[in-house]
Amino acid sequence: MAGNTFGSIFRVTTFGESHGTAIGCVLDGCPAGLHFDLDFIQHELDRRRPGQSAIVSQRKESDTVQVLSGVFEGKTTGTPIALLIPNEDHRPADYDHLAAAFRPSHADYTWQAKFGHRDYRGGGRSSARETAARVAAGAVAKLFLKEHGIEIAAYVSQIGHLSVTAPYSELDLSKTESNDVRCPDPVMAEKMIRLIRKVRKAGDTLGGIVTGVVRGCPPGLGEPVFDKLHADLGKAMLGINAVKGFEYGSGFAGAKMLGSEHNDLFLPFPAKLKTQNSKLKTGTNHSGGIQGGISNGMDIYFRVAFKPVATIMRDQDSVNAAGEAVVLKGKGRHDPCVVPRAVPIVEAMAALVLADHLLRAQISRI
Repeated sequence: MAGNTFGSIFRVTTFGESHGTAIGCVLDGCPAGLHFDLDFIQHELDRRRPGQSAIVSQRKESDTVQVLSGVFEGKTTGTPIALLIPNEDHRPADYDHLAAAFRPSHADYTWQAKFGHRDYRGGGRSSARETAARVAAGAVAKLFLKEHGIEIAAYVSQIGHLSVTAPYSELDLSKTESNDVRCPDPVMAEKMIRLIRKVRKAGDTLGGIVTGVVRGCPPGLGEPVFDKLHADLGKAMLGINAVKGFEYGSGFAGAKMLGSEHNDLFLPFPAKLKTQNSKLKTGTNHSGGIQGGISNGMDIYFRVAFKPVATIMRDQDSVNAAGEAVVLKGKGRHDPCVVPRAVPIVEAMAALVLADHLLRAQISRI
């Protein structure tokens, strides 16, 4: 089955199913000598794991990562890094009623149509459980990027109809982890939490938006034609479960602007600060840090839209494999809103893209 590997040089292949024995990944292309901070990797997984608060899935998984290869004496060896995350609280029997039925807006029917045989236990490999492996690989990418002064942060900017109006530059992103919904605006965060609780009590679900920010990215990352940096970021984000939209910089709002309003004008160097290593800056950043598919040194910022979780705690009309009408009972342990747990996934996928393009840029200059 194709489609399990992401990246060109910094490549990750994930494996495993939601209610199988384990999930994990093999990360290839990571340079040797990188300090392998296992505590940091586990911390990133803890941010994504279920059961961490009252407003997410209550599946009890510690997501304790095991390192099988590629690390020796606390450093990467340059060989494939294999990471394993056992499934501790898998309950395949909870999904026996779905063996021949298709859940609305899930991947059940499409996977059956493509492969003719599917793992119906919680969606199998199509489940968001697989994203834990991406977060583990993305944590390694973050460690690599940190050595080059690149940092990535994401936060919840919208839940349902509630949205943060201030741009990321006016927010204190250090407050993102201070609440269960991962919104750096404390007042709006409380409103979002109340809304999620209300919708969950009604047996329904919510969607929302995660905003991502990349700081410290040097100019020159990205390829000029087919592998543009924003195109790869878009592919990375749209490959996350439940994602329905991606925009960077001014995004769709830019379509309403005049060219004279949208153009990011370059600023001249202050004479006394001009050095050989000086980098150009722009007065505005409607481009979102990327021009012509290549980073320009300004902050990269983007937004990722998530649909409402498809599993709701209400009866729904559907059909089985024979096309016969069935009624699916809402049951199981599911997120009423996946957006708060998606924050570390968005960061991880952005890190994988940037790590890959950083290595590609280094090779292009040899």
